[in-house]
Amino acid sequence: MRFTINKEQFLKGLGMVSKAVPQKVELPILANIKIELSKKGLELTGSDNNMTIRTIVPYMIDDKEIIRNYKEGAVLIGNKIFLEIIRHLEGEEVTVELIDGSMLRVDDGKSNYNLNCIDADEYPEIDLSKSGAIFDVKVSDMVSLVDQTAFAASTKETRPILTTVNLDAHDHVLTATATDTARLARKKIEIEHDVRFSANIPAKKLQDIVRSFEGADIVTIAISDKKALFSFNNTVISTRLTNGDYPNTKNIVPKAFNYYLEVNAREFLSAMERVSLLSAEHDGVVRILMSDEGVELNSRSSTVGAAKEKLSVYRFEGDRFEISFRAMFVADAIKAIKSEDVTLAFIGEMKPFVVKNPKDDTVDMLVTPLRA
Repeated sequence: MRFTINKEQFLKGLGMVSKAVPQKVELPILANIKIELSKKGLELTGSDNNMTIRTIVPYMIDDKEIIRNYKEGAVLIGNKIFLEIIRHLEGEEVTVELIDGSMLRVDDGKSNYNLNCIDADEYPEIDLSKSGAIFDVKVSDMVSLVDQTAFAASTKETRPILTTVNLDAHDHVLTATATDTARLARKKIEIEHDVRFSANIPAKKLQDIVRSFEGADIVTIAISDKKALFSFNNTVISTRLTNGDYPNTKNIVPKAFNYYLEVNAREFLSAMERVSLLSAEHDGVVRILMSDEGVELNSRSSTVGAAKEKLSVYRFEGDRFEISFRAMFVADAIKAIKSEDVTLAFIGEMKPFVVKNPKDDTVDMLVTPLRA
């Protein structure tokens, strides 16, 4: 194997696949990336056995030659050191050559490295073929879907199913749901394909995947029994699904409320942050008092003292009402909504309440209150 490649494009491809290579590996061979030059171009593969990323650096991009002076072949090379070497090279092009099947020579005309490498046949077989429910989604829609839900998934491994985002599709609607039982986030988008499935994708993996979509307009998603496959531009990302039934949350969001509070998102977030400083020892619990006379946020600490702040911009409907909640949960919901104004809708003091964008009914944020 031999090729001379544009360093910028090479580094871009290596950076993409290295996201799948774990810092600590259970299977030592997965500390390597697979480099294969074929008729398609330079195929780069990285995996942690749960998530796999494969990207292709093409021979040509538009009218620019990216790879030249080449001979097809494949090899495995340690991801961490190889990425650092390519990153630090100063030349605009890099020449890579496999010597006697066991040494990889890297040269940019100034610096030269001879690196021990491994036969490509040692890498595990990875199936990246599309199967199951296959459909296209606008990247902007998929990013919103994940950004507005994944934050609500649990970070505790005691219940693995709660560390996932549930994707459910039917009747041309794709719904994402995440919950840690204390809060819930749900987002719906319309899709052209009438596919039907329910899949549980680890939230952290899904967040990493959508961050890789930069520069793409459309992503093709394939959901099978065991994996989710995301294809965009010259890249394919596969992640294993989490087994188990996701909690039934379809009817958990209330439809009728007794109290409504509309606030400016920025002012409300700032006020919550200031007031919750004194209740940090109690998970940042804030109590809000609402009435015709005004809206006040307050918190109390037995060791530090008390804090309160009145809102200057608000609209409240209902009788006098008080409720306590964890400030971080409400703040996360408001930030995910990305709206200038938000509505908080309540049923009663110990009933879950909803945080909504008054102009967007595709998003639901549910928060469980706390006892004062």
